Amino acid sequence: MSSKKKKTNPFFMFIKVMFIMMFAVCLALYVALKAYLKDLPPIPQLTDYSRNIVTQVYSSDEHLIKTFQTFKYEEVSIKDIPRYLKDAIISTEDKNFYIHDGYDLFGIARSIIVNIMNKRTSQGASTITQQLARILFLSNEKTLTRKIKEIQIAARIEKTISKDQILEMYLNNVYLGSGSYGVGAAASTYFNKELSQLTLAECALIAGLPQAPSLYSPYKDIKKAERRRNKVLKRMYIMKNITKEQYDKALKEPIKLSKKQGLNNTNIAPYFIDYVLRELDELGFDENEISRGGYKIITTLDYKSQIAANEAIEKNMAAWNMKKVKQQAALFSFSPTTGAIIAYCGGKDYAKSQYDRVTQAIRPPGSAFKPIIYTAAIHKGWSPNDIIEDTPVTVGNWTPKNYGAKYRGLIPLYKALAVSSNVASVKLITDIGIAPVIDMARVLGITTPLNYDYTISLGSNGVRLYDMVVVYGNFANGGYRVKPYAIERIETQRGKVIYKAGRTKISKVLDNETAGIMTAMLKKVIKSGTGRGADIGKPMGGKTGTTNDNKDAWFIGYTPDIVTGVFVGNDDNTSTGLTGGTLPARIWKDMMKTATEKYGNTDFDYPEYEFREEIIPNYYDNEAPEDMESNESYPVDNNKKDIIRLELPIVIKSPEKNREKEDTDSFNTIPVKIPFDVKNLRKEKTENKDNKGVIPLPEYQ
Repeated sequence: MSSKKKKTNPFFMFIKVMFIMMFAVCLALYVALKAYLKDLPPIPQLTDYSRNIVTQVYSSDEHLIKTFQTFKYEEVSIKDIPRYLKDAIISTEDKNFYIHDGYDLFGIARSIIVNIMNKRTSQGASTITQQLARILFLSNEKTLTRKIKEIQIAARIEKTISKDQILEMYLNNVYLGSGSYGVGAAASTYFNKELSQLTLAECALIAGLPQAPSLYSPYKDIKKAERRRNKVLKRMYIMKNITKEQYDKALKEPIKLSKKQGLNNTNIAPYFIDYVLRELDELGFDENEISRGGYKIITTLDYKSQIAANEAIEKNMAAWNMKKVKQQAALFSFSPTTGAIIAYCGGKDYAKSQYDRVTQAIRPPGSAFKPIIYTAAIHKGWSPNDIIEDTPVTVGNWTPKNYGAKYRGLIPLYKALAVSSNVASVKLITDIGIAPVIDMARVLGITTPLNYDYTISLGSNGVRLYDMVVVYGNFANGGYRVKPYAIERIETQRGKVIYKAGRTKISKVLDNETAGIMTAMLKKVIKSGTGRGADIGKPMGGKTGTTNDNKDAWFIGYTPDIVTGVFVGNDDNTSTGLTGGTLPARIWKDMMKTATEKYGNTDFDYPEYEFREEIIPNYYDNEAPEDMESNESYPVDNNKKDIIRLELPIVIKSPEKNREKEDTDSFNTIPVKIPFDVKNLRKEKTENKDNKGVIPLPEYQ
């Protein structure tokens, strides 16, 4: 019986041939590259390397605010470095250190593939020798050219000195955070010990630092440092550098840090420096390169304003007996026109707490969130002179109350914001809807999660101080959301500018009229409302914020040139007993007096807005209610003559059914003496306002 031969698929044959050809080309390139690297000459006088000390950071007015320098450098011999530390470094940074020729071409190829798949630089594949080459001779720019030079120099280093000498030089020169170069300095900085006194766990912690010294520094985040240490220990166990018993014991060892923190922290704006380092990282500069690169970094920080911020926090916190480590204050200030960061305090004492309450802390802002509600209302057609009921309200099972349980009856919208009426804010959100408020918050700059819930009208969701200051910047500059930035330019030792800030990210999010109306209303908060304690005698707007049980106190305010926010609260979320109009307003005022000196009394570039000043007598309560934050009393007319009854229907949006219904039974009918035309008491909300120039808000999903 004859059998036919199976035909070969031409496509698979083509793929096979192409694969063989590509493999042959890659193999030829690999052999050629290996031969080229083998022929490179050694580096003369490599052991005579002397350290390049300093990168310096300056304020915008050329005051030196930080020097990255070798304030701790202890050169040690390889024989004096504990075996555990050497094993920890090698197992973490370069497991094939004693095998390769200074580079790992297969590792580099693998990292390129991973980076392409991840669409970012997530792997570097640098050997210890390559890292040493970068430390001694190169920058940290993430380019193919630099990588090729790194491989070339690494090959030459391997031909010049022995493996142990390479490891010794690396361990003496690698930057390990907190201003420490080399493992000897790191042992002293973090544990106040000699190298010979380090435990296995302490060796592992130090070995975990080269990858990202700031990120894994135990002084910055001890939990993150512990997790990184444990990964190093696991790697050592997998590579059989330690036993299971040693591994388990080291995992349980608590981190006991030295209480002596080095000169790294003795600058006027340490939290700002951390922000600068993050921005440098985004620009492609590595922390190791920054620390030894000899750069001159000019920042946006205003020296006098930063000093004033530091002093305002220190003086006022002490005056209010807020002296415990948990009792904290933060301040963030930037230009709403350029985005330049002017002052930055992430806490009251960096040496005791490196936690940054400007960008890391997420705390409810209370009434400081209300301007977002009012902005959404203005966008929907409300006017500051429209009348709203400052009377008890129940939404579902929730019955919010005003501060001090005081109510004022019928008041204009602008006055409701000035006295920080809670029920007015709730009634506004029931009218305009939750979705438009969330959309407005996103548009203005809030990045943290917001629950689809009516309680956001009182600032119940956690936000960042950084975001809130950006939000208020929209009101100061005509409706533009401006991204803050910290670095103006970077120069080399020879004065060559290698980076210069371009135009910061700016988005038009509000029309000029809405921004102007909000500023006019927030001016009223300062002149006759809860923010009077912050008044610096210049054109300014602002808002206080106080959360339940007085756990968080905020004040955010602005002039045409500077927006500044202040937060005061306990890190353990216990009550401070403060309101936003007290200590936060005082800190804000003391700082802004200095920060705004050079700008004079410049007013906002908005048309004057006319507020209707008629006082509507309050018949809800027979006692004159007093706002406990603003100390503002409202007159009560006990003369019941010429009283008429007026029903004000509240429009409630139902997200579930996506419909509007008119609820006239939600609130009691209130006897009111009307001093003006009843027909104009409240504008019809169904009419569309002319929103020319406004970017439409996105639909809520």
